[in-house]
Amino acid sequence: MGVKSVNEMVAEAKTRIDNISPAEAHRRVIEENALIVDIRDVRELQREGAIPDSVHAPRGMLEFWVSPDSPYTKDVFQEGRELILCCAGGGRSALSADTMQDMGVEKVSHVETGFGGWRADGMPVTDYDTFRSQR
Repeated sequence: MGVKSVNEMVAEAKTRIDNISPAEAHRRVIEENALIVDIRDVRELQREGAIPDSVHAPRGMLEFWVSPDSPYTKDVFQEGRELILCCAGGGRSALSADTMQDMGVEKVSHVETGFGGWRADGMPVTDYDTFRSQR
């Protein structure tokens, strides 16, 4: 038995999660107080910019920051808001949303086209220094 393809894993995850467009994510933030969680590496944010008012949670720490019994828990993830995950192209965020559902997070979705789709759709983007100064 060979190693399962990451593309296959992402496709399977997308059948189990809420896949939304950048416009729908933006609407949920404005109208429903959802929170966009950018899981890209910090170097990606520095290079490409960030979504205003999003929270950066590096992919490698996401489960630890979300878990209420972890020594790394972040309060923002305990508020009960919908968490909308976003990565560069939608693969990492799909896998992460699937994992978070397995953890018991009730309101989680992801931007299916990722930050690339967010930017291509003309959604708001800010540079990294401005993003960091708002924290």
